Amino acid sequence: MRLGVVKEPEGENRVSIVPNSVTKLTKLGFEVLVEAGAGHKANHSDEEYASKGASIVPRDSAMSADIVISIRMPDTSSMSAGNILACVADPFRNPDRVREAMDAGITLMSMDMIPRRLSRAQAMDVNSSQDNLSGYKAVLLGAAQVPKGIPMMTTSAGTVKPAKFVIMGSGVAGLQAIATAKRLGAVVYASDVRKSAAEQIESVGGRFIEVDGMDDFEDESGYAKPLTPEFIQKVNDTVCEVASDADVIVTTARIFGRPAPITVPSSAVESFKEGSVIIDMNADVGGNCELTVPGEITSEYGVTIVGIENLAGTIPSTASMLFSNNLTNFVISLVKDGKLELDMEDDILVGAPEGSDFHIPGMGGVLICSNGEIHSKQSRLAEVVG
Repeated sequence: MRLGVVKEPEGENRVSIVPNSVTKLTKLGFEVLVEAGAGHKANHSDEEYASKGASIVPRDSAMSADIVISIRMPDTSSMSAGNILACVADPFRNPDRVREAMDAGITLMSMDMIPRRLSRAQAMDVNSSQDNLSGYKAVLLGAAQVPKGIPMMTTSAGTVKPAKFVIMGSGVAGLQAIATAKRLGAVVYASDVRKSAAEQIESVGGRFIEVDGMDDFEDESGYAKPLTPEFIQKVNDTVCEVASDADVIVTTARIFGRPAPITVPSSAVESFKEGSVIIDMNADVGGNCELTVPGEITSEYGVTIVGIENLAGTIPSTASMLFSNNLTNFVISLVKDGKLELDMEDDILVGAPEGSDFHIPGMGGVLICSNGEIHSKQSRLAEVVG
């Protein structure tokens, strides 16, 4: 079995497999082919990979492996029919790339489609591992940008009040953001459309912002459901009122497979105090703040708006290690008796059957297509891909 690790495109500093994972893969029987320079930006040299048993090869050789591992979806033109590609394909935003893989007969597995509620899948969940780091980095960016100290300080020159952080959303990224801000010494308020999140918010040191009429807007996969425009407005108004005197506001609202919802309209930014900072964690999918400029740090109404994309990628060493662990665990699950085998009954690959306790409507597992056909049970995917 040959496993290829390719260099990511410009702007992506992570690598999908780190040297420590190579040892585990070679013990399984893999010949690990690493594209020259693949790990340099994540601080892993070719020599380090070679010392763990990998072969350093040109890109075409890595792309010709039986299974290719990457973070971003690479150009598949050099892959052969029947080969496997495991990556974050983001199929709803890249339907053309999925069609190309289908036409080429490639087996495409999109790791962002992992059914996170399956206990076996949690060690393979790249969304959670990377979102966790993004929430951490978002708070550090906010602390670096805001023109004041974060913790309360009692000094001979007077007492410094702690900074106020508002975290909008408390999924994996939000909870890490709350915990990180609390560790820095801030007073932290947090919101979520899932009423069940209140206890989680409080457990990591936050104060829950409750909205009148709130229900539990959580779907079967653990993601927030799309909300009515009326309720979105109500949530925006309530949370933005709490945030009007905040020092740092972190937005985390992300709906799987859809553009990010606007949770901070321009009118709210105008009401925020001068010197405050908004960290928009979803600039790459449209942004939660109406005034966010993807990839840039801007200022409006005296408020700094940070639209840096791929926050996990700004911590490439740690992010790569976690991503590599996720993918290694996934690949290990595919090996049976020394061979790569796709078990079409595996809920991680194809989704749990209807009637099962783990059935997640619309969440069809990581196997997107093979043999020129869509295999995902994701109800919208076939429509999007066409």
